[in-house]
Amino acid sequence: MDLTLYTLRSVASAIIGPSIIVVILLGVMFYFKNKKISFMQKMIVGESINSPLELTLSQIVLGIFAGAIGSLLLTYFGIMFNENSRIEWLFLVSMLLMLYKPRFVCFSYSGAIIGALTLILTFIYGDQSPIKLDIVYLVMFVGIIHIVEGFLVIIDGSRGAIPVFTNKNGKILGGFALNRYWSLPIAVLIIMNSSGSYIGTQSVGTPDWWPILNHSYTLDILKTAIIGLFPYYGVVGYSSITFSSTKREKTLLSGSLISLYGILLCGVALIADLGIAGSIVALIFMPLTHEAMLRLSSYIEEKKSPIYTSDEEGICVLEVAPRSPAFDVGIKSGDKILRINEEIISNEAEIYKIVKESFNDVKLKVKNINGIICDYTLKPDINRRIGVVLVPKMVKQEDAMPLDNDFRSVLDKVRNRKNNKE
Repeated sequence: MDLTLYTLRSVASAIIGPSIIVVILLGVMFYFKNKKISFMQKMIVGESINSPLELTLSQIVLGIFAGAIGSLLLTYFGIMFNENSRIEWLFLVSMLLMLYKPRFVCFSYSGAIIGALTLILTFIYGDQSPIKLDIVYLVMFVGIIHIVEGFLVIIDGSRGAIPVFTNKNGKILGGFALNRYWSLPIAVLIIMNSSGSYIGTQSVGTPDWWPILNHSYTLDILKTAIIGLFPYYGVVGYSSITFSSTKREKTLLSGSLISLYGILLCGVALIADLGIAGSIVALIFMPLTHEAMLRLSSYIEEKKSPIYTSDEEGICVLEVAPRSPAFDVGIKSGDKILRINEEIISNEAEIYKIVKESFNDVKLKVKNINGIICDYTLKPDINRRIGVVLVPKMVKQEDAMPLDNDFRSVLDKVRNRKNNKE
């Protein structure tokens, strides 16, 4: 059997085999989280931009494709672990860290913990250590998963974005809170004891160039051992907030940084082959560089000028609801409404009032994000909202969303505002 086909079949076994229960449990967890996101979108925009089912299916389906690609890369590079390496602990620790604090779901943290535990137990017990995890392969594994994660963020990271506001230096800024998770079925090469008996084993043809990573450990093992592919489930996540970029620009930057981090990690993994000192350097490098990457992303965000602000020129459109009157005529996020019925607008409330109370066509003069001025006409429709979130010139301090708010506090803020209005 071809190596590629064997890998893909192993990934498929994670979807249709007994481990399907893991997919179901993750799907349920994602769905309830996405219900909150959809509710928040409806509270802020007036209707849900993404349904909970849409958000959940994209997390599962795209995660399957990403898991297949990641598994192929792991197989081609020859990333393999001993059957008593306890590689499954990596996935378990990652899940536990996600429950403790979602930002720690990243394999960089769980990998560093498991790697450090491996070195400690090896130092104490030597060859009798209960964990026999190759640090080179561990760091390479984490690097490859991050490369795949970066592409997931680029492709799907902007879905489910929630419009938010903050008050910075006396100016109201509009922005987006981004928060996504994906479940990845990952096929991992496991080295089995050649002295054992394995029912149902089959020969798999490998190309001359395999494995790409000619680690000395691999070359020795391939002479005597039996190697099998076993499926595991992992979760990768992305969370960010932006006031100075569009949703797509932010996820493109973040995803690119994550993939570059993964490539860098794959290179650093080779240092672990130099001995205990190299392993320590590689394990410390993983979480520290990950934190540095996050700080770099925040630094870039702080240095850029905000783009969703209203001023004397006009009122900025932060978000447009799909299938709304504003969406139908072509108004987009980032546009700035300059005039309504040829009159200058003093605040965003005037726009909502005029559109709601008008029985005639409403003329809008709008400047798009590229500086081009366009004219739009809204037809009166008492049964439909205009479908836009506008950035106010002024807002009460208690209604602003702090920059470091998590999704739970943002949700509580929105609910409180609704209750106060009622």
